[in-house]
Amino acid sequence: MTRVFTSAVINANIDKVWMKIRDFNALPNWHPDIANSYIENGEPSDKIGCIRNFNLKEGGNIREKLLAMSDLDYLFSYSILESPMPLTNYVATFQLKPITDGDLTYAEWVAIFDCDPQDENHLIKLVGDGVFQTGFNSLNQICSE
Repeated sequence: MTRVFTSAVINANIDKVWMKIRDFNALPNWHPDIANSYIENGEPSDKIGCIRNFNLKEGGNIREKLLAMSDLDYLFSYSILESPMPLTNYVATFQLKPITDGDLTYAEWVAIFDCDPQDENHLIKLVGDGVFQTGFNSLNQICSE
């Protein structure tokens, strides 16, 4: 299994950040690489088991299933069902924690997945920098305004 871990400090209160990311269908509102998104079958976006279907701005479609969500722990977990990336068994968790000194937010995004060894370094960089860090950078800009 391959593991990707990325963390950041968001210059905003945890509740403000959580309200931006809590909606499983809100990815296009805070991640700059996402063109559009919808929850399949018209299900609520916080229903465990719902599937978000989204398109990337550069092309490609991804389907993800919500596995867990906790308002108490400020976290959600999801798996990838379909993706143009050459990986399988992908499960990720996005979690926020309060930083009480300055009323800031610690954010971490962790993923595990299987892939061919020759794709591993590329996928670690793509997921860690291209997806996770890009999302954190955007959240930092949006939430600190």
